[in-house]
Amino acid sequence: MKLKRLAPLQAGKMLAAFYGLLSLLFVPFVLLFMTLGGMAARSQGSMAPLPFMFGMGMGFLVFVPIFYAGLGFVFGVIGAFIYNLLAGWIGGFEMDFEQTTQPPPL
Repeated sequence: MKLKRLAPLQAGKMLAAFYGLLSLLFVPFVLLFMTLGGMAARSQGSMAPLPFMFGMGMGFLVFVPIFYAGLGFVFGVIGAFIYNLLAGWIGGFEMDFEQTTQPPPL
């Protein structure tokens, strides 16, 4: 079997959801390190107020998943379009499938 074509908008939606959810995995770690860095800077005499640093962290928490989802959509559409061009010129991915269970009788 050969994969001849990808639907660009569907690929964009799938990658938007994938990257948006994937970004939620690392956002808490980045927030933790931002907090630790802010506390370390304050201990060294920085004048940045803690509410400002907390606000930046919350903005990051909201912005990054939306940003990643948007980029996932855009590059998913572009990637599917490029794949479709290349598949038309040189052929698509060749895939071998194996049936592991018997399908139910009709």
